[in-house]
Amino acid sequence: MFGKPRKLDTEAELYDVAVRALMRRGHSIAEMTKLLARRADTELLVQVVLARLRESGQLDDARYAKQFVRQRTEIRRQGKFRITRDLRARGVADEHIAAALAEAAESTDEAAIVRQRIERKLKLTRGAIDDRKIASLYGSLMRAGFAPDLIRRELKAIARVEVPEAQMPE
Repeated sequence: MFGKPRKLDTEAELYDVAVRALMRRGHSIAEMTKLLARRADTELLVQVVLARLRESGQLDDARYAKQFVRQRTEIRRQGKFRITRDLRARGVADEHIAAALAEAAESTDEAAIVRQRIERKLKLTRGAIDDRKIASLYGSLMRAGFAPDLIRRELKAIARVEVPEAQMPE
């Protein structure tokens, strides 16, 4: 359906591609490098455009990590393990991830987020809360990136049932 994108051979054209991509959404340096490498004729051209974006402040992994963490905690209600995994997949350095998560931890209460997610799920379920529903809740909260001990504690408090221990995801 779509062919390969046309290779660009000038800095101005490649810079325009980068700015248009940044207008759509934020990108990490690694993501932008991949995007520009697909469109550029030479690696040198990619490095020049990346340096220009960094100097102008349009490309900054620390700021990107803070924005990403804030969006994922406040809007999507995800846990720190999921956010860490997603940021690592996007090529953000661990020190930026840790700093952004520490900053977000000051203003958010993970236990309250877990309680809200559990209550929302329980409103949609019919009938008594059985082991299958507890297992389903537990799995969805694990995929959302919350700590297993936090999930068990909140499930015990809300469902008033014993929740078995599970292994920590890697």
